[in-house]
Amino acid sequence: MFSSFFEKTKPINYFVLSGFLVLVYAIRLFLSIQGDWTQAFFPLEILGFAAVLLSIFVINEIVRAEKVTSFNSFAMLFFVLLLVAFSETLSDKNAVFANMFLLVGVWRLLAIKSMRNVKHKVFDATFLIGLASLFYDWALIYLILVFLVINLYDGKTFKNWLVPWLALATLFILTFAVLKLNGSLSFFAQHYQFSLDVLFKEPLAHSFRSKLIIYLLLMLVLIVFVFTRTRKKGGGKLVSLRIIFMAFLLGTLLDLLKTNEASSILVTFFPAAIFWANFLESVKRKKLREAILTLCAVVPFLLLVIELNH
Repeated sequence: MFSSFFEKTKPINYFVLSGFLVLVYAIRLFLSIQGDWTQAFFPLEILGFAAVLLSIFVINEIVRAEKVTSFNSFAMLFFVLLLVAFSETLSDKNAVFANMFLLVGVWRLLAIKSMRNVKHKVFDATFLIGLASLFYDWALIYLILVFLVINLYDGKTFKNWLVPWLALATLFILTFAVLKLNGSLSFFAQHYQFSLDVLFKEPLAHSFRSKLIIYLLLMLVLIVFVFTRTRKKGGGKLVSLRIIFMAFLLGTLLDLLKTNEASSILVTFFPAAIFWANFLESVKRKKLREAILTLCAVVPFLLLVIELNH
């Protein structure tokens, strides 16, 4: 019953998932301000929640347009469940906004497979990655993905390799103009430091880190399974999954490089949700699928309850 509810994308699915987000976001906000609502800056919180809510709609559009999974709500569901399991991520607005821009940027890269307006899509993706870097300097490592996709689809066209630099120059000029008007040109030197925080990593016994390691190990097994099954089945989804896998790897690397801001793991949730959705679709026995999805839904909420009791 639970799995059949999300097997198709219906308006009620959006309302249910949005309700979960409202609940989790409110709980995380309450914990972060420790019950003192005067500490909350509500305009920023509203923008943060809007960015998270927009993310699940973008994921649905990626599923519909790029066919990285069957057309269902599983990817949106797993994205929300990961937010519940790692509710700490919602306290870091830099992670929330960077994730939104990176998500749309990856979507533009996935859309290149149609081979229409390639230069426009490369420009858009690079520009969005640049915007994400305004929140996390290390988000610029996603430029690796841009060049990999160019090489994958249309590497022989020399102009395609110049487009990312044009997009970055455009963003720099616009950002420079805004900062100049505000007298905040020091932002560039203060923000883009690219420090290697990984050298000062917290002990692995830390509760968040332990949960993170389990998550990454589970994802490794899941990704291997999905790729093995997809190769056997064939079809045109394999290339898109490889791009999403690279996005997951780069997101994990971003988290390692931003150790002092552990919630940057949020940027891996979209790729993870896609692989989880593909895995669940491979389970043909309805009772087994129901059991797996129920377990996947219960565990994040148990983690949230345990966190509330600490």
